[in-house]
Amino acid sequence: MRRFSTGLLIVCAFLIPARAQNESNPFVGRWDFNITTPGGARAVWLGVHEKGGKVDVWYQPTGGNVYEVKTFKLNGSHLTLTLSPTLTWELDASGDKLTGAQKRGGKTTLELAGVRSPDLKRAGPKAWTKPESLFNGKNLDGWEPIGNPARSHWTVQDGLMMNLDEGANLKSKRTFDDFKVHYEVNCPDNGNSGFYLRGRYEVQIEYEPLSENPPERRIGSIYGRIAPSPALPRTPGQWETFDVTLVGRIVTVVHNGVTTIDRQEIEGITGGALDANEGEPGPFYIQGDHTGGLKFRDITVSVPQR
Repeated sequence: MRRFSTGLLIVCAFLIPARAQNESNPFVGRWDFNITTPGGARAVWLGVHEKGGKVDVWYQPTGGNVYEVKTFKLNGSHLTLTLSPTLTWELDASGDKLTGAQKRGGKTTLELAGVRSPDLKRAGPKAWTKPESLFNGKNLDGWEPIGNPARSHWTVQDGLMMNLDEGANLKSKRTFDDFKVHYEVNCPDNGNSGFYLRGRYEVQIEYEPLSENPPERRIGSIYGRIAPSPALPRTPGQWETFDVTLVGRIVTVVHNGVTTIDRQEIEGITGGALDANEGEPGPFYIQGDHTGGLKFRDITVSVPQR
């Protein structure tokens, strides 16, 4: 009994500082928000890190890229973020939840509720199923326009899935958890699109001028999160292949046969995510609301073999 008590005291001695440190900043971690706006449901992400007593805050808005919030005030379990001269977030932490309000000019415009992002740590499968086609080359069976369906310009011509002009996005009707997806894409010069994994993580497709985007927002990146390395020669108007494996948060991207992202963690959702339910399966979706002229062929998927 004495040995057990002594051991317990030693364990407690180690746990108390860790607990005290956690309680000193309950915001440390990654947070997912599903919010309701006048334009519909939107997804937002927040990341709070602390190292050596220094806190930094990263914010992923509903669109665009994740960025560091330079102006914030942390007071115990209350956090104020200044996102623009007129826009602020007021958040209170309690366990694994954040609640609060978005304010514009001091007036509440949205109620906010966030939860801790799931770790999604799991081993890769021992085997994958045989690749299954998600595009039959004849029509858009298995896919549906979203975002602005009335303005969809997605069609099938000469066996190719094409977006003729800027309009709606396109989503698979099936959802997936862990997978290997293969797709071939032809992106025109000055084109901008993206292929979303689980509807939450964008693999960027673009051929805009290099001055427009940093490496983490160029073709083959996980938009705003992970830059491809090496960066391959840019080939607008030519067919390219992508083979993407996603297990939990760990992603590998093989672009034109070259591994450009090798088993790296996706920290959180990217702009344009359909929702912030990171622990759930989700669809593939392709951006069609930026530019037209994009073409796809040979879209296949493998899932863990059971």
